[in-house]
Amino acid sequence: MKLVSVVTACYNEEENVEETYRRVKEIFAALPAYRYEHIFIDNSSTDRTVEILRRLAREDRNLKVIVNSRNFGHTRSPVHGMLQARGDAVIAIVADLQEPLEILPVFLEKWEAGARIVMGVRTGQKENPVMSAVRQAYYDLIGRLSEVELTRNFYGFGLYDRSVLDFVRQMDDPYPYWRGLISEIGLQPVKVEYVQNPRKRGSTKGNLYTLYNLAMHGITSHSKVPLRLATMFGFAASALSFLAGMTYLVYKLLYWDRFQVGVAPLVIGIFFFSSVQMFFIGILGEYVGSIHTQVVRRPLVFEKERINFDDRDEESAPPDRGDPAGSAQPGAGDA
Repeated sequence: MKLVSVVTACYNEEENVEETYRRVKEIFAALPAYRYEHIFIDNSSTDRTVEILRRLAREDRNLKVIVNSRNFGHTRSPVHGMLQARGDAVIAIVADLQEPLEILPVFLEKWEAGARIVMGVRTGQKENPVMSAVRQAYYDLIGRLSEVELTRNFYGFGLYDRSVLDFVRQMDDPYPYWRGLISEIGLQPVKVEYVQNPRKRGSTKGNLYTLYNLAMHGITSHSKVPLRLATMFGFAASALSFLAGMTYLVYKLLYWDRFQVGVAPLVIGIFFFSSVQMFFIGILGEYVGSIHTQVVRRPLVFEKERINFDDRDEESAPPDRGDPAGSAQPGAGDA
């Protein structure tokens, strides 16, 4: 029997984790051809999420839990969870119940038919019109800038063959942009469309800063175009400045007594070019920050504890750093 790993990232989802666990369990109860494990990776929740997961894990050995030592963000933590999975295929979901879990059997059908990547592509959502317009504008922008083709409205929900996770391990990216990594691999995905459900309980944990961080990370990870635009703009601005200077010189020579330059063009020019310089220095800073992250190469997360990852009833320590994980558990050994 093939083993399927379902990986769920969560943070302060005490109202949703138990229902997510039960719905996944019901789905696989109707799929007797598969064994499954359900891995929850918790980003150091401050509510009762971990307490609920501990209780469920005592009742069901198929449920495995990783608790991070702190909140490592919604980019690194889910990838770490998928890299800890043992399944022949890994299905990534989140704990807010907005993704329709009833299409998981469709993912498995596509996988059995030969697809190594099955993407859930969102076709509809109840969202603020302004936010929706901004999101679509961003995808238009990154689609033009990226060196690889990124799938629009793909947010990580999908199924990945074990071989795909092996490719991700080879990349060993300390701050992975999942959508970009999947496109970078180059395997042709099978797309399954779905309509996102409205959130019934709890509130989204994302904010403006996290969205901005994710957007900039997507651009700097898969495009050098902004840096080249800065260079091209510099050449263009230099040429325009030279032409403007020559024009002013000619006018002054021809109309020496009547032509007054004034300070307005000078002030406007200084403020304009200063703002442009600050903008491109910011772009450069984003790339420098991305390079710093790659050079430092910290683990994706540090784990506080694991539950049900061994054959005993007690909680086990994280493994050594064969996977991109560390350990913050006392007495667990080197990470």
